[in-house]
Amino acid sequence: MRTFTDLTELEAAVGEELGTSEWFEVTQERVDQFAEATGDHQWIHVDQERAAAGPFGGTIAHGYMTVSLIPHLSHSIFSIETDGPRLNYGLNKVRFPHPVRVGKRVRGHATLAELVDVPAGKQLVVRYTIEIEGEDKPACVAETVVLLLSS
Repeated sequence: MRTFTDLTELEAAVGEELGTSEWFEVTQERVDQFAEATGDHQWIHVDQERAAAGPFGGTIAHGYMTVSLIPHLSHSIFSIETDGPRLNYGLNKVRFPHPVRVGKRVRGHATLAELVDVPAGKQLVVRYTIEIEGEDKPACVAETVVLLLSS
C-alpha cells in the first residue's frame, strides 16, 4: 500500500499507477444487501432461479454496487494521511463494460489522474479500473473526484 503524508507527495504522483487492490468476492448475500439498501430488486440481481435461465447464467451484481466497492478496494491500494478533511465530490465518466456474476472476484487498479487547486483546497481525481478475475473486459471504469479541504 502506498501512503501519502503530504500534498507535495501527492502532486508528484500525478499520472502514476498507484497500485492494485486485493481480490474481493462478490457474494449473493452482499448483492441482496445492496438490493435492500437501494430498493433495486430487479430479478437479474436477486432471483437466483430465474437468473440462472437468463442471459448471464446466474445473478449479477448491480452496476452501482460495483462502483460502490471503490472505497473498499482503494483501502488496500493507497491512503492519504494529510490533516484536512476529505469529501466525495462525485464521479466522472463511469462505464460498466462487463457484468459481475455472483461468485466472481474483482479487484481495483488505481491511477492518480489529476490534482488541481480549487477554492476549497485541492481536487483529486483517481481513475479506477475494476477487473473481474478470468474476464477480458473490466466490470467498471470510473474516475472518482475528491475534495481535499484546506484545514
